[in-house]
Amino acid sequence: MLGDPLRWHLLGVVRSLGLPDGWIGAGFVRNAVWDALHGRSPAALAGDIDVVWFDPSRCDEAEDDMLQAALASIEPGFDWSVRNQSRMHRRNGDAPYASTADAMRFWPETATAVAVRRTGEDDCEIAAPYGLDDLFALRLVPTPAFRGAKRGIFRERMAQKRWLSRWRRLTVEPGP
Repeated sequence: MLGDPLRWHLLGVVRSLGLPDGWIGAGFVRNAVWDALHGRSPAALAGDIDVVWFDPSRCDEAEDDMLQAALASIEPGFDWSVRNQSRMHRRNGDAPYASTADAMRFWPETATAVAVRRTGEDDCEIAAPYGLDDLFALRLVPTPAFRGAKRGIFRERMAQKRWLSRWRRLTVEPGP
């Protein structure tokens, strides 16, 4: 991320909010890695920038809306999406999550269940509950939550996002 000035800057913007257990995840990280592995410069940010954080004492959706508005005022021109993961279990029909990384275990793909945050001027930290192997091996693998009844959502996402045509070296694996 340090080699991508825009993403590094946006990580700093999110860090300035002081969100507990706060990260930027999903396509923000995944797409940059896949572009690099395909020998491309990072593409312009497309879609939303997923800011995830965790604080059970501030789980009103209005809090996310305020944070989204704050990010839009600091850095307009980006599609910010802010979600306190402490309430997302209700939407997903899961047991309550214990942290942002725990919530990420219920995201659709292992390569998407990755987030990063700045911890200093030149340092960052990565959260990846399924590790980074699938991301760096260009493998699309559903997380355990999306291997059964939610498998159709995994397939639909692949089709809608056109990942296989955008990154030709990707492979799809059923997962264990």
